[in-house]
Amino acid sequence: MHRRALLSTTAALAAVSAPALAQGNPAVRWRMPSSFPKSLDTVYGCAQAISDTVRKLTDGKFVISPFAAGELMPPLAILDAVQGRSVECGHTAGFYYVGKEPALAFDTGVPFGMTPRQHSAWMARGGGLELMRGVYDRFDAVQIPCGNTGAQMGGWFRKEIKQVSDFEGLRMRVPGLLGKVYTKLGATPQQLPAADVYPALEKGTLDAAEFVGPYDDEKLGLSKVARYYYGPGVMELGASLCFIVNKKAWAELPEAYRAALEAACAQAGADMLAKYDANNVPALKRIVGAGARLSYWPKPVMDALHKATREVMEEESKTNETFANVYGKWRSFLDEQLLWGSVNDGAAEQYMLGTRRKT
Repeated sequence: MHRRALLSTTAALAAVSAPALAQGNPAVRWRMPSSFPKSLDTVYGCAQAISDTVRKLTDGKFVISPFAAGELMPPLAILDAVQGRSVECGHTAGFYYVGKEPALAFDTGVPFGMTPRQHSAWMARGGGLELMRGVYDRFDAVQIPCGNTGAQMGGWFRKEIKQVSDFEGLRMRVPGLLGKVYTKLGATPQQLPAADVYPALEKGTLDAAEFVGPYDDEKLGLSKVARYYYGPGVMELGASLCFIVNKKAWAELPEAYRAALEAACAQAGADMLAKYDANNVPALKRIVGAGARLSYWPKPVMDALHKATREVMEEESKTNETFANVYGKWRSFLDEQLLWGSVNDGAAEQYMLGTRRKT
């Protein structure tokens, strides 16, 4: 399997040039629906960046036209459309399709899972890309990682969460396996696209919503319809997006265009995470300054979320061979990464945070 999408951006782009890629190759036109609205310049901006870079690298011969959520099809119908080749490709997140295959959650991220750095290492050097492409192959699709949001906040709540029982009866917007975890704590999960979250909170048909983080949440206006904002983001330490291509369309694509596409995904992905890291802090300051209540999960709540997560993972593994296979290898890689973090950079970061508090 190709791994160029996971190489450094500079190396990937330096390896190709527009004249070399375009010479002798045909004109190709693809449509790329996204699961995200144009208002989110981070995630939807990633789709636009992929399109722009591919066009430049192929001297305008390979054109991918992006469409925001709802313009071409419903935002959570991307995988079906790519599988049926009603479109050649799509920009989405794997965990939106856990109803089809729970193992697709690992393509994006699972509760108490990997950071963006750990996820990238698992994909590139830990066998993750081969595992996930094997899962997508069942849907006649080829997956290319194309960005990560970084750690996501715990979400917006219309009432305080002081103890585990406060989840009882809450109607929550949560994606992927998060829904099964919150169900164990008594909540009722709902999977809604970005554009539907604000009106659902405003009307009271939702009591809480987990989306991304301060920058995107501010753009969606979530602080105006829910007051309490919870962290840390233990339920999503990172969320990786994917560019998926119909399997036959990928096979028909000239090799040079594949290289351009993978390089474009790598570049867009690196820039996307940088945008979040740079923009989340000032956005959080604005949100809190406007009256939002920033709070931290009580430890008993995090303990309950962690316990419920392990139960969900074990239950899925017992009934789904594909899930069990991916989870076992994913878990082993994460355990090693956690060990390394405790020895080196993770320990260093904890010390640095401690010194900052003292100053």
